[in-house]
Amino acid sequence: MKQVPLARIRDHLSRYLVEAEDEQIVITKHGKPAAVLTGFATEDDWFDFQLENDPRFLQKIQESRASIRAGRGIAWERGEARG
Repeated sequence: MKQVPLARIRDHLSRYLVEAEDEQIVITKHGKPAAVLTGFATEDDWFDFQLENDPRFLQKIQESRASIRAGRGIAWERGEARG
């Protein structure tokens, strides 16, 4: 992960937006991490980012994992047979 000072980001934002498509860029302020610049090469990348950071989706994942740990899951074979 590349680190770039805020002043340099301000002066060359277009360049760093393109670079952020390949790797996240940590923006520093007074030498300390302040933000992360994440680029999206495709619409799918943007969709994935939204999904991965949606609190409702993350809550459903947490609930599903708790359900499986509690023994309330469905075996893959049984779920596939319903298909």
